[in-house]
Amino acid sequence: MTATILVDTKPFTPFITPKKPYYNTANNFHLVQFSIQNHNYSSTMPPLKRRVKGYYSSSKKWNLKDSFRSAAASSATESPQLDKGSDNNNGDGDGDGQRKVPGLGTLYRRFWKVAAPYWFSEDKEPARLQLAAVFALTLGTTGISVGFNFLGRDFYNALANKDQEQFTKQLLYYLGAFAGGIPFFVLRDYAREILALRWRSWMTKFYMERYLKNQTFYKIQSQSIIDNPDQRIVDDLSSFTGTALSFSLTLFNAAVDLISFSNILYGIYPPLFVVLLAYSIGGTAISVFLGRELVTLNFLQEKKEADFRYGLVRVRENAESIAFFGGEENEIQLLLQRFKSAFENLTRLLISSRNLEFFTSGYRYLIQILPAAVVAPMYFSGKIEFGVINQSVSAFNHILGDFSLIVYQFQAISAFSAVIDRLGEFDDVLDSSSSKCISSSVEEISLTYCDERSSLLLESNGSIPMGGCQKVLDLENLTLQTPTSKAILIRDLSLVINKKDHLLVTGPSGSGKTSLLRALAGLWNTGRGQITFYVDEGNDPQAPTSSEVPALKVSTADYMAEELEGLINRNDRGIFFLPQRPYMVLGTLRQQLLYPTWADDVIPTSDGGNPAGSLPFLMRNSSSGTSGVKRSKPTTDDLIQVLEDVRLGYILSRFGSLDSTHEWSSVLSLGEQQRLAFARLLLSKPKVVLLDESTSALDEANEGHLYRQIEAAGMTYISVGHRRTLYDHHNRNLHITTVDPSSNERNWHVEPINRDSLYNILNR
Repeated sequence: MTATILVDTKPFTPFITPKKPYYNTANNFHLVQFSIQNHNYSSTMPPLKRRVKGYYSSSKKWNLKDSFRSAAASSATESPQLDKGSDNNNGDGDGDGQRKVPGLGTLYRRFWKVAAPYWFSEDKEPARLQLAAVFALTLGTTGISVGFNFLGRDFYNALANKDQEQFTKQLLYYLGAFAGGIPFFVLRDYAREILALRWRSWMTKFYMERYLKNQTFYKIQSQSIIDNPDQRIVDDLSSFTGTALSFSLTLFNAAVDLISFSNILYGIYPPLFVVLLAYSIGGTAISVFLGRELVTLNFLQEKKEADFRYGLVRVRENAESIAFFGGEENEIQLLLQRFKSAFENLTRLLISSRNLEFFTSGYRYLIQILPAAVVAPMYFSGKIEFGVINQSVSAFNHILGDFSLIVYQFQAISAFSAVIDRLGEFDDVLDSSSSKCISSSVEEISLTYCDERSSLLLESNGSIPMGGCQKVLDLENLTLQTPTSKAILIRDLSLVINKKDHLLVTGPSGSGKTSLLRALAGLWNTGRGQITFYVDEGNDPQAPTSSEVPALKVSTADYMAEELEGLINRNDRGIFFLPQRPYMVLGTLRQQLLYPTWADDVIPTSDGGNPAGSLPFLMRNSSSGTSGVKRSKPTTDDLIQVLEDVRLGYILSRFGSLDSTHEWSSVLSLGEQQRLAFARLLLSKPKVVLLDESTSALDEANEGHLYRQIEAAGMTYISVGHRRTLYDHHNRNLHITTVDPSSNERNWHVEPINRDSLYNILNR
């Protein structure tokens, strides 16, 4: 009998854990496992600093690689989160307080890299037309501002001269100019916002496709490469597109203003123009000096706010586990700790902004009297009229605003620089993952697929050998290592799985059972050896033949990765994976059943059909990224029948219909979710099934029923599990033991499961 308890650093109290353990990110707990049967225990570590979405939740530093790698190498095989090298603050500099401010060259490179793709994309023509319209409207508003400048001069001249007739005439001109000019300002802002929305929509799809391509999202999460990619896609992209357009128009408007109003100001009094230049240059230098910390503080604030929000999301997603543990007090402390970190950084940000605001406020108010003070002697001597003073103040403010963009917009520029830095960092990670999607190291596990009909094999080393394929799966000299620490989990595994050869993988916790499934699924490729699946392309009219496909050598180039992407989709090749905790999609019960094989056929394009103004690039081609012939979608009767087959027929009356929508991960028990996953499996009818303790929440009767269902369907399955009842549904056993670092002996053995061997296996 084995139990798991949490022990506080203070006196400990044992309590029952739920089915799904919840791992808190605070640092005041030890995880202790003890065996009542063997009367021994082992403590895994002193309090660890765990990293969630790229953040550290402990202020102390632990060197996880050096102090824990030897103890945690085996544990990392069951939970990839432990093998991250979490003493590295990947992508985030040297720490929160020591992050280096990127240089102007880096910011410009990242800005161009993020901004440029859209303007050369398939949507470039309408985008460029809209941008030209926005610039044209901006040019029009500048002309209107120049007109107002002269109207203001004549208006105040009439007022100073007490000329009522001229005053009334200029007032009517003013009102007419307002009526005709205001629509230009409104339409300019509207056009800019529409273009920003279009740009953001394209970039959102662009980044989501790259994020979900080649399992990049899995690599980022499992290796903690960067923090909060979700926030970068949602918040940072929205901020980037809107701010980039605003700043671009501001710079364009400033350039036009500078040309238009400089002639006016220079014609009034040339020394005033010299005063303006000296005033703006000095103000810019002082602003840069006072606000030099704002870029770093804005970057950290984005990070800490996302950290706090993610903590709240974890509470929502793990509500039942936290309630079972009674961990509300600890969660409050953790959330308050994260909020306190955001609060302290925001306090420093406000102090820095306050110091800058002291200067910028005085800078703004001084210009209200500075131009008048310079030209007043000319007015007193009768050289200029009173209206010219107003005209000079207006022109001075326009030009000074153009020269003082950094002074007026320094805080916005600092925040925008942080957004550019975060998106550029994200973009670099996506590019790096794309370039390594096929071959990321000199030596790695080769995952290949063989068409058993034509014996056409595409290997990751570029060769295409020909030969007979009468197997389902072939493992040759497979040595599996953890991705970060390179600790060996399985050494020199060679195994052949034939049709109806049902394999049960067993072994102690942490020996590498789940990691073996990760390697079979293509999630891990660290190590060496060959994994070959023999898939059936016989029913695919689009499947290549030996005369149609030339020998392809895999390249790290993006175009080659795209060319091979469809060929390595394991779902399309009849290989299906069932995890211990099934993934419940957001949608209806029908979508749950059809996921992932027919997911694109049931997702509606919008809430209301096809609204006006919808963008064509947001309509994803349902066949993109897939290979092989498209299987016919199951009918409603098929879905109802498969629910009966997995003994879930009662949920139709419970939820109303197949098209009802709920938070399925909350309203269904773990056992019901596992049966629903088997329903997906029976609908997809794959050739090979990989099951990672996929019946752990089921009773023995339901477990046996589901295994009989998939066996009757003619599927070959490989299961990882600990239950003794699983031996009844398998005919071979792969037993893995923990690797002995001091020995080169293999740590596995395979034996058949029959009456003679079963007694020895169960009493091992």
